Amino acid sequence: MSKEVLILTGMTGAGRSTVAHALEDLGWYVVDNLPPTLLSDLINQGVQSEISALAVVVDVRGGKFFDELASSLAHLKKSGTNFRVAFLDATDQALVQRFESTRRPHPLQGSGRIVDGIAAEREKLQELLAQADVVIDTSNLNVHQLEKRTAEIFAQGLTQSVRVNVLSFGYKYGIPVDADLVLDCRFIPNPHWIPELRPLSGLDEKVKSTVLANPGVGDFVNTYVSLIQQMLPGYLREGKKYLTVAIGCTGGKHRSVSVAREIADKLDGEGAGLTISAHASHRDVGRE
Repeated sequence: MSKEVLILTGMTGAGRSTVAHALEDLGWYVVDNLPPTLLSDLINQGVQSEISALAVVVDVRGGKFFDELASSLAHLKKSGTNFRVAFLDATDQALVQRFESTRRPHPLQGSGRIVDGIAAEREKLQELLAQADVVIDTSNLNVHQLEKRTAEIFAQGLTQSVRVNVLSFGYKYGIPVDADLVLDCRFIPNPHWIPELRPLSGLDEKVKSTVLANPGVGDFVNTYVSLIQQMLPGYLREGKKYLTVAIGCTGGKHRSVSVAREIADKLDGEGAGLTISAHASHRDVGRE
């Protein structure tokens, strides 16, 4: 059996080609737009050719073949094949802008508008999204950022490790759709009301130290880190090797950034008998 089998799918325009190319650069063998009925045969051939990491891109371009994906995945599970499903998503607004910039129609829009095609595709992919192991929201990612995120999640050599992305965000901009866990730190006093800290962000050590110095914050961070460490072995047993922990405050500038940095620092390394690769990213810094 191939060591790694990945089914790559998601919304048209969400960046599948970018991720596929990034996977190839990481050493994955990538097959694009394969009819789902051929998945089992391809995986078996991968075993015979000793392919260590196989990624298969499946999307609505396959037309009627795509409708067979659910039954093909069910067959793979029944046969004992270990695989993961990665789903690329983006907001309708982001997708519309991308289609308009390339001046290409959506494959499902027919005689309608781009938004009609997007709506039809969302409905078709709803069940697949629900069972995805990894969901990546590319709405605010450029090509280089998406390539970096792909490397963080799918680089080879860490198959016995768990990767954790601690993502700060602002509630006023919406909860990240790719979050596995969401933590609210709006209970911490807001540095926005301290004049000398207001123009800064949680990336500044002065802001971070102020946030973490508030009563109970240190214990709160340590407790949450311990909780995540206890959950990670279970995620790994279920085949989930990448976790997104979203840390939110009002604007995603001070408190959530500071706490996300601290949690990532404490998680990174050895813990719960695992190698944990943790990093912090900040969705909404500079957005205000």
